[in-house]
Amino acid sequence: MLLRQGHALAQAGGLWLYLTGATLLLWRVLALLAGVAGPARLAGPALFGLALVMLWEILTRGFQVPTILLPPPGLVATAFAANAADLWDDFRQTVLISVLRGYLIGCGAGFLVAILADRVPFLARGLLPLGNLASAVPVVGIAPIMVMWFGFDWQSKAAVIVVMTFFPMLINTLAGLQSAERIQLDLMRSYGAGYWRTLAMLRLPCALPFLFNGLKINSTLALIGAIVAEFFGTPVVGMGFRISTQVARMNLDVVWATIAVAALTGSLLYGALALAERHVTAWHPSFRKR
Repeated sequence: MLLRQGHALAQAGGLWLYLTGATLLLWRVLALLAGVAGPARLAGPALFGLALVMLWEILTRGFQVPTILLPPPGLVATAFAANAADLWDDFRQTVLISVLRGYLIGCGAGFLVAILADRVPFLARGLLPLGNLASAVPVVGIAPIMVMWFGFDWQSKAAVIVVMTFFPMLINTLAGLQSAERIQLDLMRSYGAGYWRTLAMLRLPCALPFLFNGLKINSTLALIGAIVAEFFGTPVVGMGFRISTQVARMNLDVVWATIAVAALTGSLLYGALALAERHVTAWHPSFRKR
């Protein structure tokens, strides 16, 4: 059906030749940028993303795809500009209020319990199976329960985030604390260092790559959990609220604008943590220059 609607584009051989040539040129440029070091290496992903957006625009407009199915990026940008105030309120409610609080509580609790479990081994043996069980529980099953327990405000969203982020942080921290080599532990014992001194001077530094791994995983889980939780009850603001209400009104351009805000937010959070990891753990073999 869509191909019949877009027969003009399908028969425009010159345009298809242009797209093919542009694709081959982009392939060559990306191959060259793959070997570039330093900040310039970010040009590759940025150029690839821009090319995908342009292709999206060309195909949706050329084949006259109904906007209710997939609006072109230009229409999404227009909806973003027209609803900027509402999108900012949604961002503030979802990210600055719910996500940050739940993320800090969940990651902090997971880290502290991991220290306790490392000190008390039977606690670790009891918690790790629960972590596997919690990872299999769908967020759509947790969210309505938390809304009933904690109400419609940010507390229920933070509770969902805590459930989703606690065990990844716990498991990564425990794995990191156990990553110190035996010869290093023996050296600390030869210096007469006790448990807490060894923890602070050796085991926690060795665990930093694992800690950042847990933080990066949780940065995306927290955002997903907050948005899904808002589907089941929230004040009249929030990304999840905006998506659910605008889908019901068939305003797919606003829905995609909200999705773009969420995707950009998640990417920035993950990128900030990755940058911090690179600076804090520059000594790690994975970050050393060859």
